[in-house]
Amino acid sequence: MIESAGEGVTNLKEGDIVMPLYLGECGECLNCKSGKTNLCHKYPINFTGLMPDGTSRMHIGHQKIYHHFSCGTWSEYVVIDAGFAFKVDPRVSLPHASFLCCGFTRGYGSAWREITTEKGSTVAVIGVGAVGLGVIEAARMQGASKIIGIDINDLKRKKGEAFGMTEFINPKESDKPVSELIKDVTGGLGVDYYYECTGVPALLNEAIEGSKVEIQLDELLTHEVSLDEINKAWE
Repeated sequence: MIESAGEGVTNLKEGDIVMPLYLGECGECLNCKSGKTNLCHKYPINFTGLMPDGTSRMHIGHQKIYHHFSCGTWSEYVVIDAGFAFKVDPRVSLPHASFLCCGFTRGYGSAWREITTEKGSTVAVIGVGAVGLGVIEAARMQGASKIIGIDINDLKRKKGEAFGMTEFINPKESDKPVSELIKDVTGGLGVDYYYECTGVPALLNEAIEGSKVEIQLDELLTHEVSLDEINKAWE
């Protein structure tokens, strides 16, 4: 909740409920107006822990404290640039609004807006955290027939099921690679869509090998085919 707003801030006022953003949006530059990206020209990604003017407004005694991802959300009070605060519609309940910032929306938007999951398709999600749950919910709403969650934490099973997950795999319970475990529950075919939601580079290969495109490429590469045919299969 905004306690006070500085001079020149016209879009926010005391008492507003906002979400602090680590990617600022000016709403005026070409990227902001495009509707295709939120990588603002005025507020580029900043990992310095400082505000756009190069200062920090937090301290303990005389020791400077840095703003984590420009948000500083681990503190009870923080000063942030208005471009990094998004006003929450007062009609939205706060428990529901808490899903809308960062992790959940990233996964939801990926499976809903960026890639349209066709009805009846199969989906695998590595990492059943905030991002993964967003993917699962979007896949469920679009009618996916099988949604497989993969996580090494068994506590994620019930959480995933609450959002629409139909299968759960804990890789620690088997000596097989994740891609093989996926094929075991899809009749050896792999899935139509695979989402890697952990940020672990090695799991990207598992995502490819556990999808149907990997099988199509294998079939092509065992025959004498043209590069155009391989590119078409990959697409």
